[in-house]
Amino acid sequence: MEPRPPKLLLLLLTRLLCLWQCARGQSSYTIDDVGLTIQPSNTVVSGTPVTLRCQVSVSHDNIPHLTHTFLLTQNDIPVHSSITTEDSVLYELNPARAADSGSYECKVTVKGKSRASFSQKLDVTGLQTPILHLNKTRPYEGEEFTATCSAPEEKGSLIFRFRQRLRSGQSERLKQLAATGNSSETTLRLRVVGDSFLYCDYEINLVSGARRSNQSNEIQVVVKALYISPTVNVLPSSDVYEGDIMEVVCKVVSELENTEVFLTRDRRILKQAPVSLIYRFTAQEGDSGELVCKAEWGNVQKETYLPITVKELFSKPTLTLEPVDLFEGDRFKLTCSVSVYVPEKLNNKSMIFSIYKDNVKLTNGETFISVAHPQKNGNYSCKFQAASQDHSFVKESPTVVVKAKVPVSAPMLSVLGGTLVLGKPFQLLCHSDNGTLPVVYTLNGPKQQTQRRVISKPGERAIFNCTAVHKQADLNNIICHVKNSQQRPVGVGLGQQLLRANIIEPVYAPMLIMRPSAEDVSEGQDLTLICSVQRGTPPVTFTWYHTEREAALDSQTTKKLEGSHRINNVKGEHRGGYYCESTNPANETKRSQTVTIGVKLAGWKKGLIAVFCLLLVLAVILVIVFRKRLLLFKRRRTAELSVKSAGTKVERLSLTQAEVNEAANVTPGIMGKSVWSEHVSGSESDDQNSVTSPEKQEPRYTEVPPRPENPTIVLVEYGPETMNSEVRNSKQGVPEQADGESVEYAQLNHDHEHHGDQGNHGDSRIKDEHTVKIDNSDDNNTADHEESTKDQTPDS
Repeated sequence: MEPRPPKLLLLLLTRLLCLWQCARGQSSYTIDDVGLTIQPSNTVVSGTPVTLRCQVSVSHDNIPHLTHTFLLTQNDIPVHSSITTEDSVLYELNPARAADSGSYECKVTVKGKSRASFSQKLDVTGLQTPILHLNKTRPYEGEEFTATCSAPEEKGSLIFRFRQRLRSGQSERLKQLAATGNSSETTLRLRVVGDSFLYCDYEINLVSGARRSNQSNEIQVVVKALYISPTVNVLPSSDVYEGDIMEVVCKVVSELENTEVFLTRDRRILKQAPVSLIYRFTAQEGDSGELVCKAEWGNVQKETYLPITVKELFSKPTLTLEPVDLFEGDRFKLTCSVSVYVPEKLNNKSMIFSIYKDNVKLTNGETFISVAHPQKNGNYSCKFQAASQDHSFVKESPTVVVKAKVPVSAPMLSVLGGTLVLGKPFQLLCHSDNGTLPVVYTLNGPKQQTQRRVISKPGERAIFNCTAVHKQADLNNIICHVKNSQQRPVGVGLGQQLLRANIIEPVYAPMLIMRPSAEDVSEGQDLTLICSVQRGTPPVTFTWYHTEREAALDSQTTKKLEGSHRINNVKGEHRGGYYCESTNPANETKRSQTVTIGVKLAGWKKGLIAVFCLLLVLAVILVIVFRKRLLLFKRRRTAELSVKSAGTKVERLSLTQAEVNEAANVTPGIMGKSVWSEHVSGSESDDQNSVTSPEKQEPRYTEVPPRPENPTIVLVEYGPETMNSEVRNSKQGVPEQADGESVEYAQLNHDHEHHGDQGNHGDSRIKDEHTVKIDNSDDNNTADHEESTKDQTPDS
């Protein structure tokens, strides 16, 4: 039972926590409005109390002790903040000043929610008149005094200005200070003796612009003259010789206390003392100048100037070198001398000259003679010592540097870059290994303008730009002169030295040769293209081209002046133009003329074409013969078919022929004439009607030309003779035919062989074929064929 109380307590705490969370989750609020008011007005006069009131209105569901955070800003700069449960706050400006002018805004935050009021502008007019205070009103000229200008009631950073108004009415600004608070203090110093008025004012920078105050009260200031100008005297005189004793007295006559005097020369204090001083010294060379006696009281100073001159008893010695242009191996002379001295003040026996090298005495005397050598180079000087009645003086000359020059050596000519291309501009380098700077180089040549180069710094080189040279022999005429002294001989560099350079001669235009020649190239042959140049520095690169191709055929680099390209087994595609290009290290490409070749046919191809042509001609002849034979055959065949179709006509013609034969038998001795008709249907003997003359003479036939329209005459040749036969249309025994129907008869020449007296007609051979055409122009159903012949005696 003991664990129960803790459990009940835990349960109670849990319920309380739940109730609190529920209550918190249910609370709500909103800021309705935030207002800002300025009392008594948005525009007030400086010094008026002003109150700013910020009021907030919040709606909520009975939230107890609601906290508000107020933030008041001026020109977005916070000026007041407050956390309170009240719904308003007050901010007082008592009194309000110009620095309080600006735009005000109130922002209220409630539990994470914020809202700002509308901006309200406050304008405070007017500035407080400043107050001026001086710690002295009767200062001495140049004396410092303190001035204070203040506006104790103003706020912010004020810029104060101090001004002076003279009796003439002219006003000038003495000083302007940086922006500070409402008060500023500074020191002033007036240099004009007399009275004047001092006053001040100030300025304040606001967002709306700068505002300037009225001027302060004026204070009269009387500036008193300060009589502390010192006096200075020098004994025995301000113009003395070196070695003389000089005494300078500097003092001031004044009733003022704490006055000091200073003696200075070249801004170096020689002596200082109150009121007056005396300064003694021995005049030395260089003491000439201006002595300054200065009196000082506080921060006020007065000065007096006294020039003095110290003359030399003797001038500083001078060491001279002869010759000035000294070269190694030359004799030189050093002379020490003085230009000015006062013999009446010097003891002649005490005058001594000494010459030194690197501060080591070489000799006692005015001169030193030696031979130039690197060991003799150095810094030389001389000293002159003399004594007066009271003092001894030693003066040293300025240092003279003796450094013998090195004579320039013979120059060397070389081509810049090491390679010279004939026909192109080039650069030459003229160089001497030894020689003291400056060195003058001059280049001369037959076709070159004279050029000059002065080398005065180490590392510089004499480089000459030269025009093109086309022959190596022209290089021998180029000369380089060099010198570093007007008196010494000139070194010469000859152009023969240039022959050591890599001289490149550009290639000439190449020549392209064909082997065999371009006119004798046949298919199957090997063609060689030879490209050659007359002159040019090897190696030479030859390249061959075919005009029908963009790419090169071949490229060769050789040390010879010609190259070759071989084309094996020339074909028709190799015809066209060819050219070659040549180049060498001069990088100038030259092109040959184009050579055009025509590829002929091979010999065996020519023979084959000839044989083909002969065969073609023979074939044409055979075709012609064959076609002729075929035409004759077709005609014969057509005639046979025509005879068969017209059987009635043939029979009628056969009867007429029989009558003719009978008439021929009645009249012996007369050769019979007949017209033969053939029925070519298979067997000639069955349809053939032959007529044999009593004399058994062999008949002869000739070709009967075609008749014109309605022909009636047929020309028949018997042997050499010709007779006219008139064929008339017969209406007896001939069947009716259509108009235009024709029958072709083949007249054949037969060779008759007579065998004895049997009177038998032998075999006949056809020797020639002729056609007789009979046109029927009449429309009769039957036509009689009549033939009239005239007997002629045939040739025996």
